This record gives sequence, C-alpha cells and structure tokens, in this order.
Amino acid sequence: MNDCVFCTLQGTEILVEDELARAFFDKYPVCEGHVLIVPKRHTANFFDATPEEMMSIGTLLNKVKELLDERFHPDGYNIGVNVGAVAGQTIFHWHVHVIPRYRGDAGSVRWHA
Repeated sequence: MNDCVFCTLQGTEILVEDELARAFFDKYPVCEGHVLIVPKRHTANFFDATPEEMMSIGTLLNKVKELLDERFHPDGYNIGVNVGAVAGQTIFHWHVHVIPRYRGDAGSVRWHA
C-alpha cells in the first residue's frame, strides 16, 4: 500500500532482512535498541501471516537479538505483537516489537487505549 509507513520506509536503516521481512529501529522507541521486524507483504493482521513469513520473522528475530546483545548488552527482552486497535495496534501492517530491557528501566511497553 502506498500510504503505509512500513511499505515505503524511505530513509530507514535496515538492520537485517531477507526476501520476506526486514528489521529496523523503531522511530519512537520504548527503550534504547527497540527494533521492529516487519514482513514485506502488506497485511494488517499477524494471523494472516503465511508459514514462510512466520519462519522468516523467527530467523530475523534471532539475528536481531544477536545484534542487540552485541551493541546494547540488555538484561532482557519484551517481544510482542499487537493485533487490533483495542490491543494497541496503531500501524495496520503487522509487525513484531523487539524491546531490549535494562535493569532499572520502566519495565513496561507503550500502549494507548
């Protein structure tokens, strides 16, 4: 879709990608190193993902974790997907949040009702 921010991604540094998905830093991070993993095919809902897309996301998730471990040395991670507006989804191109967590940070994820 032409008006989808995840379909256009102009000027965004891609950290890792394959033929089905890509990962990049969130423009509005919850914590330092917050990354989004986004399938290249536009679909709003996590539950519409193909098995191949899910495998791609899983592979990129491990690569992102290695990158974040090396660069930021977090103490833990939140990994999540919001499905639907009532669940906090604000961009309707499904994506996975990879949020590094650090001792002493707020310990919560961003969500607006």
